[in-house]
Amino acid sequence: MKPAPFTIGVDEAGRGPLAGPVVAAAVVLGKDVPAGLNDSKKLSAKRRAVLDEGIRATCHWAVAVVGPEEIDAVNIFQATMLAMTRCTRDLAAQIASNGLGEPDIVLIDGNQTPERRCAEWRWKARAIVGGDGIEPAISAASIVAKEWRDRLMIEAAAAHPHYGWERNKGYGSAEHMAALKTHGPAPLHRRSFRPVAEAALMSRPSAVNARDD
Repeated sequence: MKPAPFTIGVDEAGRGPLAGPVVAAAVVLGKDVPAGLNDSKKLSAKRRAVLDEGIRATCHWAVAVVGPEEIDAVNIFQATMLAMTRCTRDLAAQIASNGLGEPDIVLIDGNQTPERRCAEWRWKARAIVGGDGIEPAISAASIVAKEWRDRLMIEAAAAHPHYGWERNKGYGSAEHMAALKTHGPAPLHRRSFRPVAEAALMSRPSAVNARDD
């Protein structure tokens, strides 16, 4: 019997921050997916955390993390496309191992897909502007990606307490910007982002040319 067609929803979190990774999640909804899925940005932190647990308990899902070094090497747009490709690849492999076949389509939040942008991308895809608020599979992916990235930034804040990442998650808040100017960039900062590059330049020790008297 031919496997039933299914849809993968994909979304990312963390394109705009000055620090930390970009995270993408891919989700195939299960039969018992929790009610109330929506764009992660429209949910309270408490409700989002509950839904995240429910999604990961009842759905097929995968997450991909692309860190600051790779973001700086390829640019944030391409890093996002890579994260989407990797989580889709991993989820497709997971599902194929269960004998469920290949996805009928991959729905992606936004107006761009990794098709023809990432060599590894091989699935039929459709970009949907505002998809995280109207397509349940994308909504689920947005919740998983957001919660996953938030946990990473809260963990990172313990090692780099100056920047307030447990509160701003790496975005350029006033607190974060002030700390960046005072302390300079940390390893998790994206050096290709202008405010970080400027802070790195300002915090670099002045070169001293030694000469004999």
